[in-house]
Amino acid sequence: MTTESTTAPVSNFLRSIIDQDLKAQRHASKRWGGKPGPAQVHATADVDPARIRTRFPPEPNGYLHIGHAKSICLNFGLARDYLGACHLRFDDTNPEKEEQEYVDAIIDMVHWLGFDWKFQNETNLYFASDYFEDMYAFAEALIQGGFAYVDEQSPEQMRETRGTLTSPGTNSPWRDRPADESLTLLREMRDGKHPDGSMALRAKIDMASPNINLRDPVMYRIRHAEHHRTGDKWCIYPMYSWAHPVEDALEQITHSICTLEFEDQRPFYNWTLERLRDLGFLADPLPQQYEFARLYLSYVVTSKRKLRQLVVENHVNGWDDPRMPTLAGLRRRGYTPESIRLFCERIGVSKADSRIDYSILEQALRDDLDPKAPRSVAVLDPIKLIITNYPEGQSEECTAPAHPKDPDAGQRTFPLTRELWIERDDFRIEPEKKYFRLYPGNTVRLKYGYVVTCTGYKQDDQGNVTEVYVEYLPDTKSGTPGADSVKVKGNITWISVEHAIPATVRLYDRLFSDPHPDTGDKDFLALLNPNSLTTVEAWVEPGLVAEPGANWQFERLGYFIADREESTPEKPVLNRTATLRDTWV
Repeated sequence: MTTESTTAPVSNFLRSIIDQDLKAQRHASKRWGGKPGPAQVHATADVDPARIRTRFPPEPNGYLHIGHAKSICLNFGLARDYLGACHLRFDDTNPEKEEQEYVDAIIDMVHWLGFDWKFQNETNLYFASDYFEDMYAFAEALIQGGFAYVDEQSPEQMRETRGTLTSPGTNSPWRDRPADESLTLLREMRDGKHPDGSMALRAKIDMASPNINLRDPVMYRIRHAEHHRTGDKWCIYPMYSWAHPVEDALEQITHSICTLEFEDQRPFYNWTLERLRDLGFLADPLPQQYEFARLYLSYVVTSKRKLRQLVVENHVNGWDDPRMPTLAGLRRRGYTPESIRLFCERIGVSKADSRIDYSILEQALRDDLDPKAPRSVAVLDPIKLIITNYPEGQSEECTAPAHPKDPDAGQRTFPLTRELWIERDDFRIEPEKKYFRLYPGNTVRLKYGYVVTCTGYKQDDQGNVTEVYVEYLPDTKSGTPGADSVKVKGNITWISVEHAIPATVRLYDRLFSDPHPDTGDKDFLALLNPNSLTTVEAWVEPGLVAEPGANWQFERLGYFIADREESTPEKPVLNRTATLRDTWV
């Protein structure tokens, strides 16, 4: 793993569990054959050099989002901190929704966050489809052991006979069919002799169990669908609730960390592993599943179905639209891997569901970029300021720190001329109380330049101010002995009209106007923020080189990044990552 631990780990219950397991030497005898496999692969191997093994198991049916970042940082971080291994495993058991595009995007994002799946000489990148042969062999063994059967009820009939939370289920009429008969039917299912939905392999557990997940859950279903890795080799695919424990066991995972919605599945997870151990396919110590609260972030939806709908229906411009909560979108918006790791560290890990305010994510970004983002100036809503007593054609250099908190970053220089661009908001004809910037008769400092006094302004036919007129005080330039000779309350930023660089600037805001767009029966599309994107033609400081991915703090405005896809030094396209403070309070 490439990420170094830079801060003390946040205390959480999972660390306590791992500490106790290591103290008790629960996994001290666990062996590792160098690759995943059943018990015989590991039986004669050396003791596993990894003190723990965790895994991050995404399904490749969409792009990773901010909720996945919590799981990534948790699983890879625990493995790093405990001198263990974390596997990246693609849970590709649902061929109808999975694509290679998503596999590539997931790999890219895990790397971008600063993690990899190497441990010593191992490259622990796996796919559930790697284990289809093992899974099928286990299924046949469970049938032969009396622990599974082929059911010919329709999916609707299975739902009807499953019972409810308050009433038990009823046995399938096929539940007690002979093992040989179920085995024959399973092989026919595998060989494509039966249509989708006509049969399913079910575990034989207890239809009266108070845990509805133990009422003979389905293990295999028929799907005549092309798989992105195995093609048409298989037409039966394992259910995730059954495949999950098998995959963990084959990979010798010690701590299988899931979100809370899988808590009710844990008894079936244990049942599966214990049966396979008793049949000789697995060996102790078996993996253990633990659950933590998933990330619920305000003003965000993380349902893959809803995210896909936003993309397909063109409510956003692709999976990496900077308004999306996908990691690709956050990267394009200007979030750094360090800021997302910091966010995940700050929110911690618990068993209780809670909703995290979006401002915490933005603050993590500010805290990461503030000490390292170079400073610059941009004017997003320009009006022209003319220094009437400054000679035409004259230009002089002004200087400012490249970073005010880092003297080693040096100085940046930019010219001051007679005509400047300033923000429209920096001038008022009739100022409100405590407005300290430009208005007729007021005196302010052009930041890093001279003190000026407003002498007038010009309006167009609609009453819009188009020009502001000032006179400068020659002996008040910043950095000279006379800089403090005139006291002013206001500073305004500016850029020389002659030297300014034109730029397209996209002002991104939260995609939804409702803090909880995915709760209850809300129509999340009706809650889209109509002002989530505003595009302006702006001016930026000369000397700014908008290489894709470069970022800055524009003074008084916030953090911005040169768009990774569209920006060039000749035609800058800049995305606002975050303002300097939370504007939604």
